[in-house]
Amino acid sequence: MLDYSHDYLLVAASLAIALMAGFTGLSLTRGASERPVPRRKMAVAMSAVALGGGIWSMHFVAMLGLTLPVLFYYDALITMISALLAILITGIALLIVHFGRRTRGRIVLAGAIVGVGIPVMHYVGMSGIQLCRPVYTLGGVALALTASMALSITAFLIAYGNRDARNIILGTLGFGLAVFAVHFIAMAGTGFVEVAAEGAPGPWISNEALAFGVTLAAFVISGAFLLTGVTFAVPGAEGNEAGPAPGAQPRAATTAPVPPPEAEPHAAFRLPYEKEGRTHFVAADEVAAIRAEGHYTLLYLGAEKLFCPWSISEAENRIPGDDFVRTHRSYLVNRRHVTSFERKKDTGICYFDGVESLSKVPVSRSRLAEVRDRLGL
Repeated sequence: MLDYSHDYLLVAASLAIALMAGFTGLSLTRGASERPVPRRKMAVAMSAVALGGGIWSMHFVAMLGLTLPVLFYYDALITMISALLAILITGIALLIVHFGRRTRGRIVLAGAIVGVGIPVMHYVGMSGIQLCRPVYTLGGVALALTASMALSITAFLIAYGNRDARNIILGTLGFGLAVFAVHFIAMAGTGFVEVAAEGAPGPWISNEALAFGVTLAAFVISGAFLLTGVTFAVPGAEGNEAGPAPGAQPRAATTAPVPPPEAEPHAAFRLPYEKEGRTHFVAADEVAAIRAEGHYTLLYLGAEKLFCPWSISEAENRIPGDDFVRTHRSYLVNRRHVTSFERKKDTGICYFDGVESLSKVPVSRSRLAEVRDRLGL
C-alpha cells in the first residue's frame, strides 16, 4: 500500500465549498413549495445544481489535495459521471420535499437518498483515478454509508423542520459537515496501490491548477445563484420562507391606498392565490393570517399555505372591514381566528390553535397598542 497525505489548504477549500453550496441550495428553495409549479421547478433545478455540484466539487477538490508518492490523475469521463450523479440524486431528493405534502417521513426519505448518493458519487469518482488503484475495506464502505445516511437525514430534518433563516443556517452547517465528514471517513478506509503503466501520458493539467479552477467555478456558480435567486435578507421580509421566485420581475410597490370594492360585502370578499398555473380565490373570512413574501404574500388557512400575488400593503388596503389587523410589517392577522394573546414586555404574540399551517404570529412594539385594542384587550 502507498503512503498518502493531504494538502490542508485544499482540505479547507473543500469544506468552504460544501458550506457555500449548502447555503446556496437551501436558500434557493426557501418557500419554493408555495410558488407556482414553473417557478418551483426552476428553484429546485437551481438548488440541485448548487447542492449536487457542491457535493461533487467538495469531493473533487479534496481528492486533488491527495498526495501520493506516484503520479496519478483522473479520467475525465468518469469524473463527469460522478458529478452528474450527485446533481441527479440531489434533484430527486429535492423533488420529494417540494412536490407533495411535506411530512417528516418525506424529509427523512429525501435525506436518506442524499445519504446514499454522497458515497455513491465518492466511490464512482474514486474509480476514475489513473496510474494507481484504490483498495477498499468492507468495514470502511459500511461506515461511510452509515455516517452519510445519519448525517444527511439529520441535516434535512434541521433544514426542513422549519424553513426560517435560523434553520437554513443550521442546515447549511449540517449539510457541509456531512459531505466533508463522509469523504474523509471513506478515505480512512481506503488504501492505494500503484498500477504499472509504462508510457502513460499523465495529466494535461496539474492537480493544483485543476483544484484552483474547480474551487473558483464552485464559488462563482453559487455566488451567481445567490445574487439572482435568493432573498435571504430582503429588508422588510425577515422570517419569510421565500421572496419572489427566481428570475421573477419585481412587482411595483403600491404607493397609494387601493379602495376596497364598496359593492361587495366583507363576508363575500375573496383573495386570489396561484396554484398549478391557475389563479384561484378564497374567502377572506377563511384566511387566518397573511404573511409578506417580498413583493408577494402567503395566505394561511387550516393546513394550507397559498401563494398570493398581492403585496402585504395591497392586501391591507383591499380587504374591507376591520377583521384584519397589521401586527407586524410582515403580517396581517384575522382577529376572528386568534385564540389567545400573550404579552412579551413591549411586544406580543397572537396564537392560532386551530390553524395547522401557522401556530403563532409576532406583534411588534409599534403595533402592540392597536392589536390589543382590536382584540378587545
